[in-house]
Amino acid sequence: MNVERKILRAYRKVLSRDRHLLVSDANERSITHCFAIYLRREFPEYDVDCEYNRNGLDVKKLTRFVKSLGSDDTKGSTVYPDIIIHHRGTNDNYVVLEAKKISSTLTHESGNSCPCDECKLRLYKSELGYHHAFFVKFPIEEKLKKFSDGNIAEYIKEIN
Repeated sequence: MNVERKILRAYRKVLSRDRHLLVSDANERSITHCFAIYLRREFPEYDVDCEYNRNGLDVKKLTRFVKSLGSDDTKGSTVYPDIIIHHRGTNDNYVVLEAKKISSTLTHESGNSCPCDECKLRLYKSELGYHHAFFVKFPIEEKLKKFSDGNIAEYIKEIN
């Protein structure tokens, strides 16, 4: 099963079928919801959830990640990945995706508590055992006009 190819197909469906969300700069949650619907069709053998905060029956936490707002929780911070592909109620974590509109300004910071999505994705893999992690950017407004399959690598990146 080629995971990246399936993610690309679902991504392209958002760009073609839900273009209004991108042109109008709709909320990121609206965009990721549609993306998750198409991902469910690509991964019918898995559950696909948005902002799912469970790991098996426990709260999903990253021990090396503390939100920049501060936390008194010494056992880690609760996290809500944008989209996960998994089997609910188990520790079978297959794919995690963090998505942002291209207009997002969150940047990498040094240290273990960096809140950027790429750092979180690495932690999801190392601490929660996801097999694949992807950082996905959605073009909005004028950027959407410049999007083409030729520059799709700028928008979807697998994180190792």
